[in-house]
Amino acid sequence: MGKGSLVNNTFRATARLQAVLLLAAIGSLAYAGEQGADLDLDGPEMGGGQENASNPLASVSNTDVRWQYLDGFVDRGRLNDYFIDGAFMVNPKLKVKYELHYWETNITGRSESDVERALVKLIYFPKQGILSSGTKYRLAIGMDYINDFDHQDKGIGQGADQIAPFVGIALGLKSGTTLIPLLQQFVDVSGVDVNITAARLIALQPLPGNAWVKLDAKVPYDWENDTVPAEVELQYGINFNQTFALYFDGKAGIGGDKLYDWAAGIGLRFKY
Repeated sequence: MGKGSLVNNTFRATARLQAVLLLAAIGSLAYAGEQGADLDLDGPEMGGGQENASNPLASVSNTDVRWQYLDGFVDRGRLNDYFIDGAFMVNPKLKVKYELHYWETNITGRSESDVERALVKLIYFPKQGILSSGTKYRLAIGMDYINDFDHQDKGIGQGADQIAPFVGIALGLKSGTTLIPLLQQFVDVSGVDVNITAARLIALQPLPGNAWVKLDAKVPYDWENDTVPAEVELQYGINFNQTFALYFDGKAGIGGDKLYDWAAGIGLRFKY
């Protein structure tokens, strides 16, 4: 089997799994009861009285200050990504997420640093409640706008402003685990051509001591370059109280199309 066939089959299998999970969950909503804004997907033991903001579909407001180091980034370079990652609830059905990234990297052969991108994500929750099985759910649709600051001469950024519609669902299982399958399409609105379909699956599990662990797998298919730069992230965090949390993450690129070898980072979370 050639590389192109393996890449296509890997993406199709992952996308098919995501689609099955989404369709099965969405299809069962006809049997679900509607519940208001007080629905807690992961329980107070997970977020110190709030849902965990590591779930992008959580109904919470937060600001995270983060740093990640990526090794073997694009032709064996390094990358330090310093960023703010936050969100606020406009109302119980509308959430706004935002990110601002600053890179320091040597992929051009010299050390360069500058603002990389800003992202604004609108998330609308059309329906939430409890399925007949007792599983809590929250359906989400939305759109990203990504503004690239055009510093490709420094090896910083992708070189394109983008929009990215998505659909996802958060499922709070009776075991305490929260599963979040998502599908998203990235396309350019200016700059270089971008056409990426990304399948993503997140699993969040509460731990004793008001801690949590998160597994985040991303499998994007780049239609322009016929590549799958997949990655997986493992995060461990602890809530010290209802307003402050600390977490650590480790990441790894997967397969022959990976953008980096491994990564590690730390984040401070402020909840309000």
